[in-house]
Amino acid sequence: MSTLEGKYNIKAVSNMLGIQSGTLRAWERRYQIIAPKRNEAGHRLYTEEHVKVLKWLITKVNEGFTIGQAVSLLESNQLNTQVFSEQENNKAQSLTEAILYALLKFDEMKAHEHLNEAFSLFSVEKVTMDILRGILVRIGELWRQGAITSAHEHYATSFLRSRIGMIYHNLPANAVLPKVVAVCGPGDSHELGLLIFTIYLRRKGYEVIYLGTSIDEKDIHAIIEEVRPKFLFMSCTLTKYVVPTIKLANCLREEYDYLSIGLGGTAFSLLPEQERAALEEYLVGTTKDDWDQWMVRA
Repeated sequence: MSTLEGKYNIKAVSNMLGIQSGTLRAWERRYQIIAPKRNEAGHRLYTEEHVKVLKWLITKVNEGFTIGQAVSLLESNQLNTQVFSEQENNKAQSLTEAILYALLKFDEMKAHEHLNEAFSLFSVEKVTMDILRGILVRIGELWRQGAITSAHEHYATSFLRSRIGMIYHNLPANAVLPKVVAVCGPGDSHELGLLIFTIYLRRKGYEVIYLGTSIDEKDIHAIIEEVRPKFLFMSCTLTKYVVPTIKLANCLREEYDYLSIGLGGTAFSLLPEQERAALEEYLVGTTKDDWDQWMVRA
């Protein structure tokens, strides 16, 4: 979905940003900082770019600026910000391609070198969500198209699993927040997407009990009863495992009414729109903004 496409109503944006809906409307009327799109009923629909602008303004207000000063600062810096953002995105894309090329050439040293450069330039979140996830998606596409061998796929995923695991274990957790269990769906052995999602959760401070692959269903029940997590997330990469994953999710929801269950992964993204709509309460989406919105609803 394009960042220019309206997707969030005003209530969702209010919850995501922690700001009253009335304040958002007042800022729009007084400063014309953004112009939300309207649906057929006339309700506001905010794009991802709108949300980014509002996040920036709220940060400035929290730093002590008035909203008028923050808007003036935004307007004076927009051109420079746009140029910097384009340069940043070009560099990130260049490093993504360089790391991917090194992995497909079985050149571990070069891959580490390029990835270390990425960490020196960008935040952990950007490296994880944009660069590493981008490589993961490309590897999956190339493998499904038959453009690379299973040896290439295994080598690249082994490298990515190692580096992502290092990031995960170095992130602190907030003991006050509820616990989370993360596990691959029944039969599915592709865990990198789930690992990236757990880094997103750890960045938000959640303590994640990461179970990974090949966990027996009865053991999942035992973990839930012992840990009593608030959230359970299951990932599914191959479509043949979608049905057993959904069956398990339904079973767990009936047995543990306090548990919020989220499903994600490539297999769910490939489902027909009608089938995805039927699973709406479960599906966490594919972007960080999708994940933020799902966590607010849950």
